[in-house]
Amino acid sequence: MKTIIFYLLIINNLFGAAIDVGDSAKSEVNSVAIIMFLVFVAVTLIITYYSSKKSKSTSGFYTAGGNITGLQNGTAIAGDYMSAASFLGITALVFSNGFDGLIYSIGFLVGWPIILLLIAEKLRNLGKYTFADITAYHLDARPLRAISAISALAVIVFYLIAQMVGAGQLIQILFGLDYIVAVVIVGVLMILYVAFGGMHATTWVQIIKAILLLCGASFMAFMILYHTKFNLSDFFTQAIQHHKEGELIMSPGSFVKDPISAISLGLALMFGTAGLPHILMRFFTVKNAKEARKSAFYATAFIGYFYILTFIIGFGAIVLLLGNPEFTNADGSLKGGNNMVAVILAKAIAGNVFYAFISAVAFATILAVVSGLAISGASAISHDLFVNCIKGGPCDHKLEMRVTKGATIAIGILAILLGIMFEKQNVAFTVGLAFAIAASVNFPILLLCIYWKNLTTRGAFIGGLIGLIVVLSLVILSPSIWVEVFGFKSAIFPYNHPAIFTMPLTFFLIWLFSITDNSKRAQIDRAGFDAQDFRAQSGVGISEAIDH
Repeated sequence: MKTIIFYLLIINNLFGAAIDVGDSAKSEVNSVAIIMFLVFVAVTLIITYYSSKKSKSTSGFYTAGGNITGLQNGTAIAGDYMSAASFLGITALVFSNGFDGLIYSIGFLVGWPIILLLIAEKLRNLGKYTFADITAYHLDARPLRAISAISALAVIVFYLIAQMVGAGQLIQILFGLDYIVAVVIVGVLMILYVAFGGMHATTWVQIIKAILLLCGASFMAFMILYHTKFNLSDFFTQAIQHHKEGELIMSPGSFVKDPISAISLGLALMFGTAGLPHILMRFFTVKNAKEARKSAFYATAFIGYFYILTFIIGFGAIVLLLGNPEFTNADGSLKGGNNMVAVILAKAIAGNVFYAFISAVAFATILAVVSGLAISGASAISHDLFVNCIKGGPCDHKLEMRVTKGATIAIGILAILLGIMFEKQNVAFTVGLAFAIAASVNFPILLLCIYWKNLTTRGAFIGGLIGLIVVLSLVILSPSIWVEVFGFKSAIFPYNHPAIFTMPLTFFLIWLFSITDNSKRAQIDRAGFDAQDFRAQSGVGISEAIDH
């Protein structure tokens, strides 16, 4: 209990220092929202305190000891997936662009059948802590772990940006704090939860927030439809009348303006899901492949339902907020910014208490996701890079845990800095960049490791490395980074979404360098596929697979 009090004192001091910012405060402080926010923080810190007792081993920290059920894990996955990009970003995109905003909802959702049918069961049978365990199963472990870990960290960084931006803007309007101070608060809380509570605490935070978010979003959607007497024709007619683009909001092309960008974004969202390290890691928290399949099934159901709600909420915000002077500025823009449209809509629907509830739930959403990302990033650094690449094999678990917690702190600091740098970016769009990297590097390596017997270490390493360099380069050189973040006049790469170029390139390079590899290592790699395939089908241990 002393530990909890200590954490609360830290947070209290942070809030006390933050309130002194004076002129930099951005909005009126909402006392009801603050009370709900502090209650949630207190509850989650208690969960963290008790979870810390179960997170002293590497297995307990990374995977909660594999004791999570399929339903619990599916709910936690949904909680992890229903992030700031989903709840805040997609509703903001629908609010701003209408029909085009749905490309993210659809793209996020259709990636789940790929995981359910191709990845989940074999992932659980072959892996232990990270998806890099699979790439290193029958290939030379050190180079494959290195490229997998670096790629995973790249995905995590861009995903973290979206969460930190959403969190900073949320606390900014909730507490009336400066954006930078808000981002620092979120970063500190993330470090506390992950460093002390591990995957067990993160899982239960994700489950709780998933339930709260689904209930809150369901009520919002119901009240929006009630406003138009459940007449969808009248609902969309009002949206068209209120929006400055009129009927254009019901047509594609306002957000994604050319076929290449549309296809590229679709590929990234569809296949990137199967390459997200923090999502893949969750399949190791269950005890067997059957529970892994259940996890994917439940997650798909919850996520699909949730994305239907974001569609209603986004258009409902157009109907209820635009033209209302209480929620819009003189120029017609939304008070608090478009990223906060879902939170502002809650106040319009049911007043201050529901606004406070949705604000607290949105914060819980962000906190759960950044905690999962931080664990995934820390495991990539400690388990894959430090233990298996630098040390060359298993080491003292206490040393590994020290490295893990040090990596957690470093990731938290990096998240704070990037959250400040990318303040003006739409959170769903920023996540799209993370999906592009996951689809271009992680997904090709993972899929071919599981299903292609001719894959070799050289092919996976060189193809994956070139693919990673190319996709990162194109993301940096794109308009979203080169122009909007770095401030150059024009972008070197003309498209914001590079997956249409980079994903086929990685597949081709892995194939090319594998089929031309006739080394002794390649022979070992191809022979090892049979043992891997046997274990992936049956779930038996490595020794039994080799004996077979």
